[in-house]
Amino acid sequence: MNVLGIDIGGSGVKGAIVDTKSGLLISEKIRFPTPDKPTPKKVLDEIKLNIIDELKWEGDIGCGFPGVVKKNKVYSAANIEKKWVGLNIEKKFHKKFNLRCKALNDADAAGISEIALNKKVKIKGTVLVITVGTGLGTSMFIDGKLIPNFELGHLKMYGDCAEKYASNLARKKLNLTWKEWTARFNEYLAYVEFLFSPSQIIFGGGISKYFDEFGPELKSNCKIIPAVNRNNAGIIGAAISFK
Repeated sequence: MNVLGIDIGGSGVKGAIVDTKSGLLISEKIRFPTPDKPTPKKVLDEIKLNIIDELKWEGDIGCGFPGVVKKNKVYSAANIEKKWVGLNIEKKFHKKFNLRCKALNDADAAGISEIALNKKVKIKGTVLVITVGTGLGTSMFIDGKLIPNFELGHLKMYGDCAEKYASNLARKKLNLTWKEWTARFNEYLAYVEFLFSPSQIIFGGGISKYFDEFGPELKSNCKIIPAVNRNNAGIIGAAISFK
């Protein structure tokens, strides 16, 4: 079964056609910058022009979104316009594109792809997936079962959101070295581990392509492994999740 996976992010929107059995991308991956003031209309217009039309897609769509999503409806929006809150993405996609769609939290999508395809993941126990990009996305699995919308990037650190302290966007804004950023991220890891004691942590998101630069410096009470699907995890998981 082939499904178009779309990953809406705070800095970019990505999409590709995915073979949901193998998890392989069977089309080119298309990425475009998230529009300024990314309202639903702006983002969906760009998705149609740059992804759906470009790939001549007429099938099913899985969509990862940066916020709490329940039964395809958006309940919060991180690093994107608040006009998304209250929107049913499934209904909006069907109305605009006349295509079936399933929407879910973007970090949940990334986690689903890793649980399904990363052979180094220990299914038994508590597995935490952290995606590091514009924000900090997290998903949690217990014995392979997803706990939806597990938003640990919004934990409070130093009086503000954790992702404003330890995300890749924070690293770029403050021009931090890998050593300086890793020290911050290790504080976040210690906080999360104190609260939830995961058995294994999977590190993904846009910054994961540099894992070799900072991975050895990450400190944890459990094993940390890089996401096998790296920055494609959200696309793949969104497609796999379509039912």
